[in-house]
Amino acid sequence: MYVIIIIILVVVLLIAAIFINAVQQNRQRLEAERRTELAKQRTVVDETENVLSACLQMPISSRLIGILHKRMANALRVIDSLASTRDIKQRIESSEQAAATALENNGGDNAEFALPDNDKTIIQYIQAVKKLRILLRSEHSKGQIDTKLFSEEDKQLERLQLKVNVETLIKRGRTAQSTNMLGSARQYYEKAKLALENQTVQDEYTSSKLATLNSWLHEIQSDLKSVNEKDRARKQEEERDELDELFAPKKKW
Repeated sequence: MYVIIIIILVVVLLIAAIFINAVQQNRQRLEAERRTELAKQRTVVDETENVLSACLQMPISSRLIGILHKRMANALRVIDSLASTRDIKQRIESSEQAAATALENNGGDNAEFALPDNDKTIIQYIQAVKKLRILLRSEHSKGQIDTKLFSEEDKQLERLQLKVNVETLIKRGRTAQSTNMLGSARQYYEKAKLALENQTVQDEYTSSKLATLNSWLHEIQSDLKSVNEKDRARKQEEERDELDELFAPKKKW
């Protein structure tokens, strides 16, 4: 009888140990998932804040600013559900207010486009535009914005990306041309021209830049032709000098 009781107790203890271990493993799994999700949402918040900071100097619509604030508010709400603090709640309220204000304003670009002065800033500018398009597609895929709004904003960003690329090529081309590096200047202008010609929708910007680029390319072509003619004339003169020297009467010493 005692042996049976002992066996039963051992079995109960084993079952209890297995159950407790399973509960602990489940808690650890849930905690790991919670931490992973927290890290993910914090990355979303940091990423969105960085893009919003970059947007201060960029001619993008207020609607896109609103989309970004809404994205950050959604991430903060998830963080609040996993690790609620007073600071998080205040940030949620602030982001929601900023999103509502921006989305109510259906205006277009909030500034005129101006190419940054140095190459490092230009690279950051280009990266910011690319990141904006990625975030916009992400929000659209999650159903946070409708297709019409996504299409309109993505087209604006595409045009902005085109302007940055074209203006950068033009800037480098003008620098090369001013230092008589005509071959390099022509390559920059031709790349900018190709980018503009590949646009399915032509507007005042593309038409104006194409006309300017064609004028500069014609100018470079004329300059190169003039340089080539001068080179040919110089070579012919050198050849004549050599012939004159060869057939000149020999001096008697």
